Amino acid sequence: MTSTEEKQIDDYLILNKLPLDILLEVRDHMISQVSDLQINKKLSFEEAFFKTKILWEPEFKMTKYFLFYTGEVSVLEKKIVKAKYNSIFRKSFLIASLIFVINLFAIYISKTQEFYGILFKIQNGLVFFAPIALWIFHYKKRKFFRIDYKYKGKLFYTMYQQNNTLLIACLSSMGQIVMHKGGSAFQFFKTDLPVDTVSLLLTLLIPFVAHIILIFGMINLFEHNKTLDRINSFIKISEAN
Repeated sequence: MTSTEEKQIDDYLILNKLPLDILLEVRDHMISQVSDLQINKKLSFEEAFFKTKILWEPEFKMTKYFLFYTGEVSVLEKKIVKAKYNSIFRKSFLIASLIFVINLFAIYISKTQEFYGILFKIQNGLVFFAPIALWIFHYKKRKFFRIDYKYKGKLFYTMYQQNNTLLIACLSSMGQIVMHKGGSAFQFFKTDLPVDTVSLLLTLLIPFVAHIILIFGMINLFEHNKTLDRINSFIKISEAN
């Protein structure tokens, strides 16, 4: 297949507004499929490409995915993105659960509420500063973090790009959590003092939920950065052609 023919496939996928990382996955499959039709059915590129587009047409129908998208996405993109995000969410939930257990252990070993308050601040402070450190570490790629920064003004660079704002949105909430001392939890587990149930649940659950979201955002950002190098290689080759 010539570079001109490959470019036709690229243009077709760009027209369907796939993020570049998904585009690269689909591109290889589509090129292989077109080539197989040319060889096995003895078709010209145009004929093979036309038949391939018909086969892929159901995958490019538009659908809704409101969890992370405000508009419509293709069925294909939804399948891939949903699978990736579910995997990240499971990892985030497990890590946040581990932090939750560590928090309970901190209550167990604390002799006073003041000492637990220090451990509470340290634990949540680490979760608060980790994404900030991650942003600083990847400062050279900060333009790729913006939602409005798109390839040729049309496509997101990766499927993870839209979710980078999760870190910013959640950091303010996490900062407020760091300012607290977790007193209700300590009183419930370590003293006989009466504790308001709602206050206890908020003290335990709000940090847990915030941890899940922040960890999700950090893994998302890490995956975004990891994918950018492969995408930049594709862009250089595309521009050279």
